[in-house]
Amino acid sequence: MWKPLRAIMTMLTGLALLSSAALPARSEEGPLQLDAKIPLGDVRGRIDHMAVDWKRQRLFVAELGNDTVAVVDLANQKLIRTIPGLNEPQGVGYEPSTDMLFIANARDGSVRLLDGSKYKTAGQIALGSDADNVRIDAAANRVFVGFGDGGLAALDPSIRAKVQRMPLKAHPESFQIVQDRIFVNLPDKHAIAVVDSASGKQLATWPMTKDGNFAMTIDRDRGRILVGFRNPAELGVFAIADGHSIANVETCGDVDDLFVDAKRSRVYVSCGAGYVDVFEVDGTTYRRSARIPTAAGARTSLFVPELDRLLVAVRAGPAGSAAIWMFKPLP
Repeated sequence: MWKPLRAIMTMLTGLALLSSAALPARSEEGPLQLDAKIPLGDVRGRIDHMAVDWKRQRLFVAELGNDTVAVVDLANQKLIRTIPGLNEPQGVGYEPSTDMLFIANARDGSVRLLDGSKYKTAGQIALGSDADNVRIDAAANRVFVGFGDGGLAALDPSIRAKVQRMPLKAHPESFQIVQDRIFVNLPDKHAIAVVDSASGKQLATWPMTKDGNFAMTIDRDRGRILVGFRNPAELGVFAIADGHSIANVETCGDVDDLFVDAKRSRVYVSCGAGYVDVFEVDGTTYRRSARIPTAAGARTSLFVPELDRLLVAVRAGPAGSAAIWMFKPLP
């Protein structure tokens, strides 16, 4: 009695397998698709911030724990050079008008200058201590660097020198430039400082009610500042005009970078907990649509709109050797 039933079941299973094999392969498509993993070689320790020369499609990676900066060819998806002899490089910026690479070093407080073609040494600017984030202001012909116990340095790339010091009340973490104002995260003071970029004077202080405001980006189209907090792990959204709170939403832990994808009305948040959170923006609502696994400690990233790619720096560890994970946004 059971043999005919078993035969029928076997036949049905075979037909199901045959029919499924005839169908095209299906893949689960989320908002980010992993395009490539680009090895960085024998790199140990923490990886910090990145910058891009998008005309050459070169990525610069501050390998803080390794005292090096990697130069990656994004078009061919390969490491082409490692720049040694640095002192805990934290921030890096590429200034196109002078074709110059600026590397901020934490250990000796210097900014190293390298030409953007052969990467030969082109100068050094001493800031004192803990040189950190680098931002390029092309409109003002300035390079801004956060450093020390509280300061921004304005560098003139054409003469390769510091031309102004802007005092702050604590060490600056991420900061963003909007026309004639600079918005600066001061996590030790639980605040955002608003600085006049021409005079260097502080115009306002916005108190924060949460801890660990390290990451920051700007949504220029909506006139908003987005801040990543670590305790509690949240994305905070504020009005550029006066700092009033627009939205708060839970996010992954140990955030260090976040970016706005204006084309898709999205926000990408990279976290040391081993994820990239993706938020869809609808008016004043920020809805998390995906949590993309990466690797523990992979908290720094860079979104390059010109190349339409999100690049995540993954340090050496259980996930493998150090690498840049390249994600393609969909659709």
